[in-house]
Amino acid sequence: MTKALAMLESHPADLGGVDPEAIAACVQECLTCAQACTACADACLAEADPAAMRDCIRTDLDCADVCEVTARILSRRGDAVGVTRRLLEVCEQACRMCAEECEQHAEHHRHCAECAEACRSCEDACQQLRQHLG
Repeated sequence: MTKALAMLESHPADLGGVDPEAIAACVQECLTCAQACTACADACLAEADPAAMRDCIRTDLDCADVCEVTARILSRRGDAVGVTRRLLEVCEQACRMCAEECEQHAEHHRHCAECAEACRSCEDACQQLRQHLG
């Protein structure tokens, strides 16, 4: 059992029929993606020509921020389902855009390949949870 799942299950309020494992999985993917994107941006800055990586860096940082906020909101109980659904859509989009950008550099920069993989996994987790919400 992950700490995210333990925390969700220990909360006294009801989840409204939403599977806590689905929420915990999405929280974990969002946090993993945020870390990967932050590390990728840092690695891009360390490349020989960081100016050539400008779009990748910006996309990484935007995605990291969106993923972190998504994980934080998903960890709370008081949010309206409509807001959560929209936030998950935004997170999916940010992850998709970041993955597409990183995939352009993946052949030459391993950090971009790793980041793209984390983004695709998070995009999938957000989509699955959003569909579960109805």
